[in-house]
Amino acid sequence: MENSVFYQPTKAIVNLEAIRTNINSLRNYLALETKIIAVVKADGYGNGEVEVARTALEAGVEMISVATPDEAVRLRRAGISGDILVMGPSPISFAKEAAASGITIAVSNVEWLQNVEDACKDLQKQLKIHVKIDTGMGRIGLRDEEALQSLVTFVNKSKHVVIDGVFTHFACADEENSQRTEEQFALFMKLVDTMPEKPRLVHAANSAAALLYPDFALDAVRFGIALYGIAPSEYVGGRIPLRLERSFSLVSELTYVKRLSSGNRISYGGTYETTEEEWIGTIPIGYADGLRRSLRGQEVLIAGERIPIVGTICMDQCMVRLPREMPIGENVTLIGRQGDEEITMEEWATRLGTIPYEIAVSISKRVPRFFKGISGQPE
Repeated sequence: MENSVFYQPTKAIVNLEAIRTNINSLRNYLALETKIIAVVKADGYGNGEVEVARTALEAGVEMISVATPDEAVRLRRAGISGDILVMGPSPISFAKEAAASGITIAVSNVEWLQNVEDACKDLQKQLKIHVKIDTGMGRIGLRDEEALQSLVTFVNKSKHVVIDGVFTHFACADEENSQRTEEQFALFMKLVDTMPEKPRLVHAANSAAALLYPDFALDAVRFGIALYGIAPSEYVGGRIPLRLERSFSLVSELTYVKRLSSGNRISYGGTYETTEEEWIGTIPIGYADGLRRSLRGQEVLIAGERIPIVGTICMDQCMVRLPREMPIGENVTLIGRQGDEEITMEEWATRLGTIPYEIAVSISKRVPRFFKGISGQPE
């Protein structure tokens, strides 16, 4: 970012020190032998995949995980040299690149490996895999002992593939009822116990399970949404055993301020009409940046006060009703803290009827990310 010039005042501030703090807090909470896998898929949940991955590895995590092969390749090309796991499905054509680059792939069936063996007989390095077991999520993963044993038998005969880990994914770990999570864990361990040799990393816990079910931590936990200081659900947030620091803020500034008399309409469709003399401010952020049209009425922070968005949110701008005349250039916080007030992703999610995960990954790439707390640089 230091070599780029940005004139648009709307930007995201990512506090990498918060990432370090959250990793250290989780490490102090977990058993000493349990390792941490930092999840940086979807551009690090909107925080910046490369910067978060580098920070997490510096903080001592065991591995970085992503969802797609392309995410893993981008990290390698950006100089991320630590272990990387692709948790989603990978095409057979990616196997050579993965082996050459030391990228670990999730594998769900023996047929995929058979095809890789046929297509990649000239692999110079072994392809490391983590076997995915579906215990109830219903996405990808083998589902029974027979399928697992077929895969293990094949790998044991292969010169090109090695099993580095085995994992599953909980579907309901962030909910109050623990029955399904306990059932998934029991099934997972039953299948893992049938493997003739336990892989290096056996992992099941996502952020919610890592925080609520420490007995399910096993060799490693996958630290996803909580890595960025966001509780996986309201239920988890109310029972969280450690303090999480939020890493992401979304800020802008007032670019236009006007005084209007009663009866003036604002924005597309004239959906807001002034009822008295009002001060209206314009902020250069809209739905192309991730401020969804449905967030009309959501508040922003200006001078430490909550100020409502009025009228239809445009593609590139939105308007707010000011309590008084305020200067052009006044700082605006859309997500984050000003003074004693804070607006969270959870607040946006509640208004939109969704979850904070969706908010985190919806702030568009048009919004530049600026990073605080880069290792080795002064604040």
